[in-house]
Amino acid sequence: MQIYDLIIVGAGAAGLLGAGTAAEKGLKVLLIEKMEKPARKIRISGKGRCNITNTKQHDDFLAHVYSNSRFLNPALRNFSNFQTIEFFNSLGLQTVIERGERVFPESGKAWDVAECLVKWAKKSGVEIFCNAKVKSLNIENCRITGVNTNFGNSEKTIEAKYFLIATGGISYPLTGSTGDGYNFAKQAGHTVTDLHPSLVPLKIKNHNIQLNRLQLKNISLSLYVDGKYVDDEFGEAEFNRTGITGALALRLSRKAVSAIIAKKHVEIRLDLKPALNCEQLKNRIAREMQTVTTNYALLCKMLPLQIVNIFAEKANIKLQNRITDADIEKIIASLKNITFEICGFNGFDEAIVTAGGVSLNEIDSKTMRSKILENLYFAGEIINLDANTGGYNLQIAFSTARLATQSIAKQLKKSF
Repeated sequence: MQIYDLIIVGAGAAGLLGAGTAAEKGLKVLLIEKMEKPARKIRISGKGRCNITNTKQHDDFLAHVYSNSRFLNPALRNFSNFQTIEFFNSLGLQTVIERGERVFPESGKAWDVAECLVKWAKKSGVEIFCNAKVKSLNIENCRITGVNTNFGNSEKTIEAKYFLIATGGISYPLTGSTGDGYNFAKQAGHTVTDLHPSLVPLKIKNHNIQLNRLQLKNISLSLYVDGKYVDDEFGEAEFNRTGITGALALRLSRKAVSAIIAKKHVEIRLDLKPALNCEQLKNRIAREMQTVTTNYALLCKMLPLQIVNIFAEKANIKLQNRITDADIEKIIASLKNITFEICGFNGFDEAIVTAGGVSLNEIDSKTMRSKILENLYFAGEIINLDANTGGYNLQIAFSTARLATQSIAKQLKKSF
């Protein structure tokens, strides 16, 4: 029976990067993927464009990582976001840096990122089995000896010296992320923390469907929990049929979701004119009043038409009335603060990433090796690390996978 040096379960970002790294170091690697092709999630990420990473400096990068950013420090220093850019460029995938220091493929196609990784892994010598589902681990004497799989119409046990679980979380389950890895981790004796969606749309209480598809640019969005300020973001937001999404809402969603789960009162407050203070807004309104006389005409000058009626309702002004000093004060106050109560969040099928996972206390951050089974390693979304939108989560996958497989290669050399 053939025995591999390394079996990796899950052919996503972490699995592919880890497999290629190990194969380049001379390891005999098998990459097992239950879907019909590798990298399904990469192919749809970033709305089909794939935000590969970003150009944040080390400490700034870690500031956007949860639940314990210090855990990522060794992996990120070993394989940084800048090294990731160089890596893809060396494979012929050119990249561009866009607003927010986000890095995308020059082609604008996530598919190109996925194919680049797959081709590199195969060229490096990785065997990839697709449509192969791992059912369980074989464990003997504190070591994994093999994985039990359904491959085609048959069941078989495949053996290896080392194992890397890189199955992702449970976000976007249609891409294959259905939580299998958590079951393997539990079988190996690991603790899996509570799981919940992150980078996910938020639901607004008594949401007005008229706001559906409204896009707002250059606004500020603040998160309040039990009436206390928590965080804010500047940029773009979008309303959907149940609430609010877009970059700002997604970045605030992790803290919002945690607060909702804790049954706290959650609000988001919109500043529609963050670049202007109250005095500047008063001057702007004075200029507009040279050509308009009603509240409706004034608001049409200052806001997207789609939000005018709802804004007037929240500001408690009558649209057809002539503009009064009292109305001006209400308009200014509402432009700087429209409040929506958040009553929930969408599910894992709409979440970009899973918060929670294999406990960091049970993984060696310097090697990504399990502290329970000596030949088991973890990488990517399966572990209890997640981050903001902006290329952070893919970089976590790349960095942890690189460190894990380099560590495995060192262990194999020591055994000779």
